[in-house]
Amino acid sequence: MTTLVLPGYQNSGAGHWQTRWEALDPSCLRVPMPDWDHPVRDAWCRTLDAAVAAAGAPVVLAAHSLGCLTTAFWAARYASAKQLAKVAGALLVAVPDPSEAHFPEDASGFAPVPLTRLPFASIVVASSDDPYGGVPFSQTCANAWGSRWIDLGPRGHINADSGLGDWEEGRRWLASFGERG
Repeated sequence: MTTLVLPGYQNSGAGHWQTRWEALDPSCLRVPMPDWDHPVRDAWCRTLDAAVAAAGAPVVLAAHSLGCLTTAFWAARYASAKQLAKVAGALLVAVPDPSEAHFPEDASGFAPVPLTRLPFASIVVASSDDPYGGVPFSQTCANAWGSRWIDLGPRGHINADSGLGDWEEGRRWLASFGERG
């Protein structure tokens, strides 16, 4: 199983759980977005589509922040049925709300967020004090996407500053997609 790692705005740095997962597991592959500092939905979704096409099946997605919105848009508007069938599941961590004041002004095309059921299993993980997306927004997304919803409590944006280290709990949730079906 291949894990495609989808960081958000400005990529994930050295202490981020996504980067740590890549160091621990060679099957975790970062999707290299065309411009981390000026994200454009169309370019990011097409890049994800190419990464899924190049990966063997099954694929799981480990998305953080804007990577979550990229996943939702890709599944709703870009992916073919063949591509979607390759995806065993998606871990969607710290879903940002484009209407929040902290949402990056440099991000283009990520609103309104598609609120249609994802065609694969998914888990939305939220923090009760995430400055980029509140609990009500993440719950709305999880309900619309058909995702399991998990509240980590006060962990900020669930990034390197959250002190998760290798985040074994998140790795177990991700691995659970491979145990299905």
